[in-house]
Amino acid sequence: LFQILHIQQGSAQAALDGASPALQGPCVLLVPALVPHGFVFAPQVEGTVITVLEPHLQRLLHNVAPLAARLMRPQWRHWPADDAGAAAVAAAVAQLQASYADSGAWRDLALDAALLQLAVVLGRQLPEEARLSAATPASGDRALGHVQRFRALVEARFRSQPTLALLARELGITPTQLNRVCHQVLGHPALAVLHGRLVLEAQRDLAYTALSIKQIAGGLGFADAGYFTRFFQRQTGHTPSAWRMLGPPTGP
Repeated sequence: LFQILHIQQGSAQAALDGASPALQGPCVLLVPALVPHGFVFAPQVEGTVITVLEPHLQRLLHNVAPLAARLMRPQWRHWPADDAGAAAVAAAVAQLQASYADSGAWRDLALDAALLQLAVVLGRQLPEEARLSAATPASGDRALGHVQRFRALVEARFRSQPTLALLARELGITPTQLNRVCHQVLGHPALAVLHGRLVLEAQRDLAYTALSIKQIAGGLGFADAGYFTRFFQRQTGHTPSAWRMLGPPTGP
């Protein structure tokens, strides 16, 4: 699932892939699939959470690789209340809401059109310095394809903790190229993808099962529970036991 959090007014505290941004409306935050995240919303916050299957959004953006690569990374942006960019995002979100509520003919097509419009608006409004150049669509398309296949391999095999060299070889590229395309598309190295997936699964097991720390560690490919504890603490700032005591994360 790919999520777009749009806060029209009010505030929230977010946890996003190791960062802890304080959100103040108007603002928008993007959460790609598998990125650990959570939110604590202030009272009277007003906004919208849009959730879409990430493969569906990727299909819609298949022929616009620079825009797809631009959006498929965790990020956020604030605007002044009277900024034209804030108004453009709010209008695109409102159109998507209207299409969702409409029960008329060709509703799915209208929804996809509204989602594409929002994607274009976000692609224009999110920070310039992170945007891929539209002048290199072929390069962007290859990078996005490599990252999509890499993430699929991670999803299938993360419990065995494969090496990046092995995964890169299956993709037909070198580990250096794999790191480069992950930085280009996701904004972080390839190892962060694997580590992020391990942490996400560990958080799920800690929050929603009664498995022991040793059982969770073994199920995620850690031979030693102590090493798993140190890994989890480096990634989250909490030991597994302390994180479990915090309870399930608050999120959309």
